[in-house]
Amino acid sequence: MRRAGIAAWVAGALALGAAAQAPGQDREPADLLLHNGKVFTADALLSTYSAVAVRDGRIVELGWDDLARRFAADRTIDLAGRLVVPGFIDTHVHVSGDAERWVDLAGLENIAELKARVTRKAEQIGSGEWITGYGWSEDELAEQRRPLRWDLDDAAPANPVILTRAGAHSSVASSLALEAAGVMPDTETPPGGIIEVDGEGRMNGILREGAQYLVRRLVPDATPEELRASFVDNLRGLLALGITSVIQAGVDLEGFAEWETVYASHAGELPRAAVQLRVPPDPPQAIDMLRRFGRTTGDGDEWLRVGAVKFFVDGGFSGAAAWTLEPYKGQPDYYGSGPLIDEAGLLEISRAAHDMGWQLGFHAIGDAAIRMTVDAWSRMLEASPRADHRHFLNHFTVTPPVDTMRRMADWNIHIAQQPNFTFTIDGRYAEHLAGERYQTNNPLRTPMRHGVVVALGSDILPFGPLVGLQAAVTRRGMGGAVVGPGEALTMPEAIVGYTRVAAHLTFEEDRKGTLTW
Repeated sequence: MRRAGIAAWVAGALALGAAAQAPGQDREPADLLLHNGKVFTADALLSTYSAVAVRDGRIVELGWDDLARRFAADRTIDLAGRLVVPGFIDTHVHVSGDAERWVDLAGLENIAELKARVTRKAEQIGSGEWITGYGWSEDELAEQRRPLRWDLDDAAPANPVILTRAGAHSSVASSLALEAAGVMPDTETPPGGIIEVDGEGRMNGILREGAQYLVRRLVPDATPEELRASFVDNLRGLLALGITSVIQAGVDLEGFAEWETVYASHAGELPRAAVQLRVPPDPPQAIDMLRRFGRTTGDGDEWLRVGAVKFFVDGGFSGAAAWTLEPYKGQPDYYGSGPLIDEAGLLEISRAAHDMGWQLGFHAIGDAAIRMTVDAWSRMLEASPRADHRHFLNHFTVTPPVDTMRRMADWNIHIAQQPNFTFTIDGRYAEHLAGERYQTNNPLRTPMRHGVVVALGSDILPFGPLVGLQAAVTRRGMGGAVVGPGEALTMPEAIVGYTRVAAHLTFEEDRKGTLTW
């Protein structure tokens, strides 16, 4: 069977240039011939070839360098030993458009640089206008601390500012932003939300989980045109990282409609996407939302399709909100901010979506959240079995009890894991976890050893499969320390996690994820 499309990433090969050949009478025509390389198919046998011929966007043959004598290609690339793999499928991304008020906070080296970017934006948009941004992480800053409201006050004294940390589980707001929202230390927050105060009882500007929305709700909406242009650019940027397919990890109904609008005019030039629909932590509202949406997992076309239902069972470690079975390091009475819903509500939402035909893809970071979700899903599947549902947990950061992983394997519950988190393992994870729980944090080998299917993706900064591959194989954080080497994968295993297994997660293994012909 010919695979419906080649999504091959040629590592560095295009920089070598290509020599055109005129078709010969005794040679088959091809549009592209890659040879003298290592063509890793990611199939079940981990087969490797040295050459591949492509015609009309399809692989017509995989083989050895004698393909160069049998095919007359419009373009021939000598790989010079370089690697070709299937296009990466990133199973956890958050792609959106950016408002004019938005500041990119990726790649910061220190707080002075953050302040400089905010100051430049304030000069561009003028006094009084809201400034937003995303992507800071204290793990990557020279000061090894979070920016606080006083930093933002200094950078933009005449603008309300709210900057979201990578991962979106916490934000820092300026004094003007807090004042505009009427936020005080004792302001009531949504479930799981935390307004941080310092040792003197003063708000430091850090808002965790649901508390962020006390301020975010005041930020004016950008125009659709403003967002759409940058949305398309951001999606195109994924292709440069070798990402040819993505799972967008959660949008609401309006967000899904925006994806449809963009792909209606740009399909064929963007990564293929499965978009998760995010539902609220209220069973009646969540179920009503699914019914109003009127579609289920898999609906769509080869470029844009409906993904799994997304739901947050707990928070994250960036907001010290992940729900754990054992106390946080140095906090003997703190287990995170608890679940965002009780097990009865979780089961009600899960069962309704499952019975409608949805795939489930829920956020669960702490081991308590993981165990509760698996408990609920096990009960659901026992009462309402469905062949090949491929439900999965997003993140699976703290290794749960062995019995939980065994039941995941028994009930065909998968994982969408982010090795990129390991790159910052000596930051917030070292702050909150200790001993074996720290060493086995963000596990890969352990769940696989118990028979659980593990697909790979990025989520937050540092973004991209190349970072993820390095972290999955070395277990080395950005500080240089190797943490939990027993959880490491081999390079072939890691590539398969970003390709064949990732395609399996979206029920598309028949059309992508491996190089076959």
